[in-house]
Amino acid sequence: MNPLFNPSSHFNLANLFTMVNITCGLVATYLITQNNFFYAIIFAWIGGAFDIFDGKIARKYGLSNEFGIQLDSFADFLSFVLVPVFLIFQAVYTHLDGVWFDLSVIASIYYVISGLRRLIQFNINAEAGEVGRYFVGVPTPLGAILLWLVYLGYVYGVIPGAGVVILMSVIGWLLNSKVKVPHP
Repeated sequence: MNPLFNPSSHFNLANLFTMVNITCGLVATYLITQNNFFYAIIFAWIGGAFDIFDGKIARKYGLSNEFGIQLDSFADFLSFVLVPVFLIFQAVYTHLDGVWFDLSVIASIYYVISGLRRLIQFNINAEAGEVGRYFVGVPTPLGAILLWLVYLGYVYGVIPGAGVVILMSVIGWLLNSKVKVPHP
């Protein structure tokens, strides 16, 4: 059987799309280290598109497997948790001083731990067959979109650096809240 369409293959088509998402996240991380935020965001969004397609391909061709579930969560952690937090830290928080810088470190760590907890809990629920019509708590891709909007608010002078710290903390809390978000 063709490994691209074999559900037990680690290199089936859905998992390859997930690996492209991971690659985009790694490229975005590198670009952030070079202060090239525009292209970092472009690669992050391309990774997000591959995240959408990997799930659609897995469902359409019956390619879901345990490896793919774990791989997808790793990709989500990189692309939708670490990359936006790293971008905001590098682009916004390094310009803060004193207590706001200290709070930005705490907010960043809080968001990363919240995102990781969210993904682990999602995997536990997915394995138990408990994924329903709604996500309970904000999914990490939506959290990343909210962080990108906060970043844009900062870039365009609508949100001050201290506001970014506060909003990152709120979005981090929403990841594990009881807020119901419709599952597409």
